[in-house]
Amino acid sequence: MSQLAPSTTPNPEFLRRAIALAIRNVETGGGGPFAAVVVRDGRIVGEGVNTVTASLDPTAHGEVNAIRAACKALGVFSLAGCQLYSSCEPCPMCLAACYWARLDAIYYGSSASDAARAGFDDAFLYEEFRKHRHQRALPATQLNGVEAGACFAAWIASSSKIEY
Repeated sequence: MSQLAPSTTPNPEFLRRAIALAIRNVETGGGGPFAAVVVRDGRIVGEGVNTVTASLDPTAHGEVNAIRAACKALGVFSLAGCQLYSSCEPCPMCLAACYWARLDAIYYGSSASDAARAGFDDAFLYEEFRKHRHQRALPATQLNGVEAGACFAAWIASSSKIEY
């Protein structure tokens, strides 16, 4: 994150926009009840709704789609200087995406508990992440570690890399 504190005062109107997008998404059959907007300098630079079922993409959450739209609109891969307004507290994947995008702040409406009551419960994921990788429900096994190291060697040696 680019700062320890948000660069602007939260604006409830941006959250209202995310909530309206989420409701419309449900009403039109577009997907789940989630939406987000990315704001920079007091204006929306990206919007996204949940399109998991419509696009057959489990990563197509509202926050991720809003981040993608904002990055495309701004021509950047870092959203430092931007804030995200989400209809709901971000799930673990979306929260990680917010960190990777380097957003300055996240503002949300409904809580993770509210989402759980509606059938969207992320508690299992949070519990899994606390476990050692060998104790998780989804097996993850390292293979060809030495060979895979060539990927990083190529990156380190590259004169054309763009650091992020």
